[in-house]
Amino acid sequence: MYKSTIFVVIIAIGLTCYVKIFDETDNSIPTLPDTYWGPADKKSNNDISIKPFKINISNDVISDLNERLDKTRKYIAPLENTAWTYGVSSEYFKNIISYWRNKYDWNKRQALLNKYSQFITTIQGLDIHFYHIKPTTTVYNGKKLKVIPLLLAHGWPGSVVEFQKIIPMLTTPKENVDFIFELIIPSLPGYGFSQGAVRPGLAHAEIAVIFKNLMTRLGFNKFYAQGGDWGSIIVRDMAALYPENVVGAHMNMCMANGLKATFWQFIGLLVPSLVVPKEHAHRVYPLKNHFLRIMEESGYMHLQATKPDTIGLALNESPVSMAVYILEKFSTWTNPEYRFKEDGGLLEKYTMDELLDNVMIYWITNSMTTSMRLYAETFNTNNWGKYDKYPITVPTACAAFIHEVSYSPESVVKFQHTNLIQFNHFDDGGHFAAFEVPHLLSDDIWKFIQKVENNVDK
Repeated sequence: MYKSTIFVVIIAIGLTCYVKIFDETDNSIPTLPDTYWGPADKKSNNDISIKPFKINISNDVISDLNERLDKTRKYIAPLENTAWTYGVSSEYFKNIISYWRNKYDWNKRQALLNKYSQFITTIQGLDIHFYHIKPTTTVYNGKKLKVIPLLLAHGWPGSVVEFQKIIPMLTTPKENVDFIFELIIPSLPGYGFSQGAVRPGLAHAEIAVIFKNLMTRLGFNKFYAQGGDWGSIIVRDMAALYPENVVGAHMNMCMANGLKATFWQFIGLLVPSLVVPKEHAHRVYPLKNHFLRIMEESGYMHLQATKPDTIGLALNESPVSMAVYILEKFSTWTNPEYRFKEDGGLLEKYTMDELLDNVMIYWITNSMTTSMRLYAETFNTNNWGKYDKYPITVPTACAAFIHEVSYSPESVVKFQHTNLIQFNHFDDGGHFAAFEVPHLLSDDIWKFIQKVENNVDK
């Protein structure tokens, strides 16, 4: 009886706090300016042209890379029987460097990355790189298909390379579907071939402004958007800030932050069934287990949120260092169990060529430092949590892959995504869904957009 009384009191106090303290009433959507992020001496340049682009890296860059790979120092041997639990195993990494130096053919991989049409356009002072891929056909089974513009946004330490396998799955007609996708896949500012800001302040919401302006410049005043990692947050911001432009938003790293979300997940410690269905409770409870995983996987975040230029300088000097730093994430973020494998499980979902393609994008563009500054611009007192309270009223969808680094239950995601019409769980896949399980992600995107287009509720 005593324990039951204590429980009721805790719930009562909690609900009171929820209503009185956590009720965020000022939800008016802010209007963000089209801030100029480029060099001051080019501010008068109003060039809005869209120029064709091809990746064309000189032989000198590749020769320099090979020389650096040839001059690696002797590696410190890993501790016995630790696999990748202390980080990347130097024993296995020797194989990666050997492959990179002796078997990886950049000219062939460059031709593959140039398979689809690419462009550069200047937006708010920054040269923004993007793929623009039209459908293979607009007629299927004798019927004209509606062409739907879809923006795909990547994150860190990914790049446009992540979408190479999913592109044909989204641009080829599907049985019993009366539309097809036209894809716009930009490199985030400061990533790959997109120029980085020259002054502080370019965080995820500001990138949402740039990407909205990119879409409207291309003539798409109404469009869908999809993203993972930073791309998920940017897509969320686009949906919140521009509901008149974003028809629907699909995310594969669905996050819910803020006081309400945190409080509700703690309620689940007492009554998990209030927060998450029993079959999915293991994804979030016990909180201790998931908190420990986040702690183990987030050391990089503190570095990049506080001293991005320091770590960026260090990684830019050595292709080996850069590859180690990036590829570790493609092991443990793909599946936490891979850290117990001697090879880090790297080739379970990817080929070595695919992994090195992504590393090469960072190396050849010298963009590691500028990419990591996004963390510093976000995790500071000016921006952290700034946009968590704004409701997202456009139709949204969440694809929750089993090995994603973090998981927010549907009941929590709904706090901000007030028109969440699809929330699917998958027993395969991790953080880099488009790269790992493109068939699962593409099918989920098709289903979501078909629901929106048909105005069908979940």
